[in-house]
This record gives sequence, C-alpha cells and structure tokens, in this order.
Amino acid sequence: HDVVVAAPSREFSGSSAAITAVERDGRILVEPRELPGLPGVPAWSVAASPALIVLVALSGGLPADGPPDLVLSGINYGANAGRAVTHSGTVGAALTAALGGRQAAAISVGHSVRRPTEPRWATPAAIVTQLLPMITDLPPGVLLNVNVPDVPYEDLRGIKQTPLATFGAVQFIVAERGEGYVRMTLEDNEAALETGTDEYWLARDCVTVTPIRPAGEATDIDLPLGDLTEYAGPSR
Repeated sequence: HDVVVAAPSREFSGSSAAITAVERDGRILVEPRELPGLPGVPAWSVAASPALIVLVALSGGLPADGPPDLVLSGINYGANAGRAVTHSGTVGAALTAALGGRQAAAISVGHSVRRPTEPRWATPAAIVTQLLPMITDLPPGVLLNVNVPDVPYEDLRGIKQTPLATFGAVQFIVAERGEGYVRMTLEDNEAALETGTDEYWLARDCVTVTPIRPAGEATDIDLPLGDLTEYAGPSR
C-alpha cells in the first residue's frame, strides 16, 4: 500500500461527521509534516474536521497520487463503543469514507474516555495489520469499528465481532449550570454493561470489531402518508 497521512491540526473529538474547517481567503489550510519513523511517507496537517479531511482526500484535494482506495481513521485515544459512536470524529471520518464507496475502519485504544498516560500503540497497530485483509474485502459502504484494550498484545483475551451497546459506558452529563452558561462533561458509566456487546467485551480485554453501515433509508418503515393527501395539494 502507498500510505498518506492526514490529520486535523487541532483536537476534533466529538465532531462526528461534521464538515468544518479553518479557512484563509476561502482556502483550507494544509501544511506538510515530518513523522518520526516514517521516512518517505507524506504527512499533512489539515485545519479541518476528520470527516472533511476525508472528503478533501476523496476529491483529490490532498497532495497524493489520486484519491484513497481505503481509509483508516485513528488510532484514537479512548474507546469509541456503543451507539455513542454517532458522535465520534474518528468514526465520522470512516463513515464519510464508506459513504464515498471506500473500504474503511475506525480504530480506538483504551477502556474509557480517560486518556491513558502512555497508550500502548503497538497493540492496536498489530491488530489493524491483522485486520487489513478483511478491511480491503469489505463490501462498498461498510466500515469496521475496532476497539482495542490498552494492554500489551500478549495480554489480549481474544477478538470478537460484537453488536453496539444500546447505552454507553460513557455518559454526557451537566457538570455546572450558571447564569447564561452550562458546562458539560464526559464521565464513565459505572452501571453494569450489556452482556455480549462491544463495551462488555472491551472491559474484559477483548478486541471488539463491529461492522457498521452509514445512515440510509429505513426501508422497513411504511409511513401512513395517504391520510395526509387532502392537505398536500393535487398530486402530480
């Protein structure tokens, strides 16, 4: 694989698939970077959200030999598990790639939202290497959400395909409310985790892998619009 690295120029956690950027005269700021240990690998700092960086890349806007065939988003600090993945900038980038018809994966390391002092990067890197053939064989429009425990590789207790938990191991709560303002914070949820879900197995030092499709039409829902036709004007 020919590798190109592109990352936001600042923290964009919780940005979901937002398309935001810092512009100067209508131009998104892009600067080259040197990455230790990766000689010859092009790397770019982009003043934009992860999802917008993917859109720029898919449009051929990054200095590279054409748009990417595959997008790996991460490795992210902290777990991206449960249905809260909707709000993740890491997952949002992979969702954007999948919507663009590319194979994609979002990779995170850790057991909670709390940033580890020194994440064990080698563990998720080894897992992604093993999963790469599977990622390249994904059908168009599907991504993998991968969560890796922050433990040495030899201490992993397995790798499992898991459903998303319906309630999260992380809660968004009101930390402070005052005159004209409110402050929110993320806290770990101490409640029992749903058996068999991504958060359940991650807490037990297993790698979790969940195939996800981006938002699409709910074909199983039949809306009773016939009752509203008298208000909708003449049919055409």
